[in-house]
Amino acid sequence: MTALDARPDTSTVLRFPQGFRWGTATAAYQIEGAAAEDGRTPSVWDTFSRTPGKVRNGDTGDIAADHYHRLDEDIALMRRLGVTDYRFSIAWPRVVPTGSGPVNAKGLDFYRRLVDGLLEAGIRPVATLYHWDLPQELEDGGGWTERETAYRFAEYAGVMADALGDRVATWTTLNEPWCAAFLGYGNGVHAPGRTDALASLRAAHHLNLAHGLAARVLRGALPASAEISLTLNLHAVRALSESPDDRDAARRIDAVGNRIFLDPVFHGRLPEDLVRDTAGITDWSFVADGDLATAAAPIDSLGINYYSPAVVAAGASESPSPWAGAERHVRFEPAPGPRTAMDWPVDADGLYELLVRLRDELPGVPLMVTENGAAYDDYADPSGNVKDPERVDYLHAHLAAVHRALADGADVRGYFLWSLLDNFEWAYGYSKRFGVVHVDFATQRRTLKDSARWYAEVIARGGLGA
Repeated sequence: MTALDARPDTSTVLRFPQGFRWGTATAAYQIEGAAAEDGRTPSVWDTFSRTPGKVRNGDTGDIAADHYHRLDEDIALMRRLGVTDYRFSIAWPRVVPTGSGPVNAKGLDFYRRLVDGLLEAGIRPVATLYHWDLPQELEDGGGWTERETAYRFAEYAGVMADALGDRVATWTTLNEPWCAAFLGYGNGVHAPGRTDALASLRAAHHLNLAHGLAARVLRGALPASAEISLTLNLHAVRALSESPDDRDAARRIDAVGNRIFLDPVFHGRLPEDLVRDTAGITDWSFVADGDLATAAAPIDSLGINYYSPAVVAAGASESPSPWAGAERHVRFEPAPGPRTAMDWPVDADGLYELLVRLRDELPGVPLMVTENGAAYDDYADPSGNVKDPERVDYLHAHLAAVHRALADGADVRGYFLWSLLDNFEWAYGYSKRFGVVHVDFATQRRTLKDSARWYAEVIARGGLGA
């Protein structure tokens, strides 16, 4: 029996639909390691993490969780949990080292082994083409501020479709393009570390274009049954008060945080208020004829990543700000309630709010919760156990919110817990732990946390117990 031999019981109070996809997720640079092995070349994150002061403790993803060498062990862990799906990302510089041109056979072989191992274990592979590890050579040419990068991304999508299209049924083009554009080019806390409002808006547009170009390539290369998706970290934005100024602050963040992607992808247009808000930065002349129609290539589902809500009021943000066009009009307020080790508020209602909003705004578009989880300061005790009751409470509350959204008519097809493993947490290095599997980075020993055992029980019973 899978799922740690957990047995379904009769205490279930919230049962999920038959066929609901129970998954977990990771990202290549955060877990793979082997950063300079078998033909892989540097990504922007390799460069960024080596820049003094950019990543806590000078940590890099050179080794990370050593998933590249521990593939079989990690698949066995997933099998023990009983997950039906595994969402992973492909490292662009591992398979197309310069971002364009020759394909690295050894890089492709790694992902073939991963996919074949998952299928052998009865786990559905869910491939993400881009989780922020842009080949450094493309960044040297301008990165996402240049439209050529979008065309190179479409070529790379074709490479992967040809290599794995017969075995991977679900493909996600981009993960959280908001972070790539606005944290990478706006306030510089993520790679490549640029601080330029115009560059962030150009990057956002070219990421939308890249998504549409890649979706078209995938549609032409994959079997008709394949699912093509996009994952967005949509912001659950709340105004501090009902005052007109505070409500306008929420509107501005919704425009540059949410609708800058939703409107082009699903409606083939830019939000008119966003164009007005950013008129002092750009006239949007970098949007060429046909770009928005390309961005709106049909997809089969939308992935939602959610961790916490945002509370905003009229004011000004710290500089440099990722909120292009809103930085002089919006300040962020602390949300009430308990907080995670990331100092993020815990509020499952925000996930419910996003799911029912999308139910109403995008009827007919299936939804997947593609990331949801929490970092806590957990550790292995002297007996080797990792107790993380706060994470269990967090996950229980958020799965209950998904169930509530389902009951209220949201077409949610699955839930992917973030993350399978403790990993390299971007600018925080190894100081934050999101995994349900504890990783001792000195020895690479894996230990199931209590939350992993809890999640296995949820999967086995198909729902939440009391």
